[in-house]
Amino acid sequence: MSQVLSTRCCIAGGGPAGMMLGLLLARAGVDVLVLEKHADFLRDFRGDTVHPSTLQVMHELGLLEKFLARPHEEVRELRAIVGDTELVLANFKHAHTRCRFIAMMPQWEFLDFLRDEAELFPGFHLMQNAEVTGILQHGDVVNGVQVLTPDGPLQVTADLVIGADGRHSAVRGAAGLVVRDLGAPIDVLWMRLPKMPGDPSITGGRISPGAFLVMIDRRTYWQCAYVIPKGGIDAVRARGLEAFRAELVKAAPLLANRMDALASWDDIKLLSVTVDRLERWYRPGLLCIGDAAHAMSPVGGVGINLAIQDAVAAANILAAALADTQLDAAALTPLLARVEKRRLFPARVIQAVQVAVQNRLLGPVLAARDVNTPMVVPWPLKLLGRSSWLQALPAYAVGVGVRPEHVRLPVAKKAS
Repeated sequence: MSQVLSTRCCIAGGGPAGMMLGLLLARAGVDVLVLEKHADFLRDFRGDTVHPSTLQVMHELGLLEKFLARPHEEVRELRAIVGDTELVLANFKHAHTRCRFIAMMPQWEFLDFLRDEAELFPGFHLMQNAEVTGILQHGDVVNGVQVLTPDGPLQVTADLVIGADGRHSAVRGAAGLVVRDLGAPIDVLWMRLPKMPGDPSITGGRISPGAFLVMIDRRTYWQCAYVIPKGGIDAVRARGLEAFRAELVKAAPLLANRMDALASWDDIKLLSVTVDRLERWYRPGLLCIGDAAHAMSPVGGVGINLAIQDAVAAANILAAALADTQLDAAALTPLLARVEKRRLFPARVIQAVQVAVQNRLLGPVLAARDVNTPMVVPWPLKLLGRSSWLQALPAYAVGVGVRPEHVRLPVAKKAS
């Protein structure tokens, strides 16, 4: 027989959206339980970019200095090498935020930090090794989740369930929420390559006919993303590992002396890119946020930061009602609609831009047949590369985004 637990708000998923929302709700005096299917956060995440919008949230929480004491690197410009021409595409020095840089921090450090801060409040609870497999419902109202743990099945009843369990969300699937696929013509291969003395300190893309490679400076290594056509992994593997290494070296000749770091295909991770969005983000008793509501392309690296913005908006709108334990799911439902209404516009705008970049830039680059033809720099990029003020526009789009959220919550008493 399943064990039963009860909480005011149950969050499925201990990623950035789930952990941030857990911290914000507990900070506002709400009893909240976060369920995370893994035993810890020590996994090889690829989304390690903490953008100025998220750093601004940390500042508003009074946690910025403490947060930046964790290991990180600071990226103040995003660059691109188009053919043989190097350009600055985004410069954060004009950003109207507390921090004018992107913090490159391993995501396990980020999540550990959120957990440590959340545990200072008595209402916060985190259960790991707890995989949400389905929902509980009474009539049309979701009132909990089904959980699988090493000790057996568990039922968690809650007045509100938050689906923050990612693009393959079990919560949204079990709830029957309709997903609209926006399409993605690309997949991405991720890998780490050593950084050598004399390497430039540049974070950005390298674009040439038939190839698009992103190199992120992680101080001791390069975090690399190589874009391939959608479903093209079998063709890449069929050409062989040596051929793939040669493709990387052609895209970035400075990598030639470190290809032995890619000893096998196990050193190369596939990210199957999906861009989708729920037709409706909620049901009575249930709200989805982050990738569970809108899976993002890796273009711009904005997915994590958009998820954080969802969490801040949800906390701003829901915290007072959740703190009032007399309010039931019916009273909360109009507030769930408000969260969706507030966050739908940013998600739609950003996804539209990502799809446009995928279709109009990445697709044609990958489809180029004559890979020996020199790459011509488009005139808008030439203009962008010459003006730091113009570079502030893409910096704002990537670093701050559409409708940034600000913390507007009271603070409950911390645990003694």
